[in-house]
Amino acid sequence: MKLNKFKLLSVLLLFSTLASAQLNDLARIDYTILPAGNSDIEYNRVRALFNYPIQLEKEDTYLFLGLDYSNINLLMNENPSFDNEELNGFQLLDLNISYTKPLKNGWRLGVRLTPGFSSNLTANDLNFEDIVLSGDVIFIKDKKNYENVSKPWRLMVGLSYSENRGFPFPLPFISYYRKFNPNWSFNVGVPKSNLQYHISDKHRLKLYAELDGVTSNLQRGVLVDGSEVAESINMSLILGGLQYEYHFTKHLQFYARSSYIFSNTVNLRDGSKNNIKSLDNSNSLYLRTGIRFKI
Repeated sequence: MKLNKFKLLSVLLLFSTLASAQLNDLARIDYTILPAGNSDIEYNRVRALFNYPIQLEKEDTYLFLGLDYSNINLLMNENPSFDNEELNGFQLLDLNISYTKPLKNGWRLGVRLTPGFSSNLTANDLNFEDIVLSGDVIFIKDKKNYENVSKPWRLMVGLSYSENRGFPFPLPFISYYRKFNPNWSFNVGVPKSNLQYHISDKHRLKLYAELDGVTSNLQRGVLVDGSEVAESINMSLILGGLQYEYHFTKHLQFYARSSYIFSNTVNLRDGSKNNIKSLDNSNSLYLRTGIRFKI
């Protein structure tokens, strides 16, 4: 049986924060919050995205176009060493351009280029420092939807780079999926891994671990300790937790997750990307809920 083409193609669409996005979302809106707890900072994010597939003339070759928008707020106690009013109202917008084509021996190639901007926009205008660039090159071999495969699997390997996902350096992209039981499946890799239990056709539970984060420009700069100027902020997270999914239909889903933050690094950086001030990183709870339409 031939593979469902759209399901295979959709794995090429990576989300802007590690965090975030499922690889086969056509549209999604969600809300994330890191409650302050015992820390000085509360983080919240509203995100909306969509992707549109376009079939090209060459057989089994597709182009994807999409937009990914986020509004991020950091609510913090007054800090005598800098003006915290500047660390709020971050706007992120990415243009997703993805291309995929079949290769030999059942493999596929996927290439994605994502220009965009990430900024607090306090100058009420965009400048060169607001521009961010992301990109991915991925090779995929998929046996997930073949009827003659008793334990469906999918392997994805490649390289991913993003200037606004909290880890501003190239990362390996590795994902091995396998359904080893009618009710159980797992995905092992970087930047995310999970173990999923299919309670029924409508209800699922998922244990997961993943990377998340954000990097954004500070347009007017922030004077720190009266001597240095911070020109960007970087937040990197390593987290794990439990996700519940309710499937209204095969393609429309509600999800809610609760995570424990194993590592949280928040730094103000100078123009050379050097860390000059570490912010309170004692948040331990990460919550997200949303609705998505997937292939």
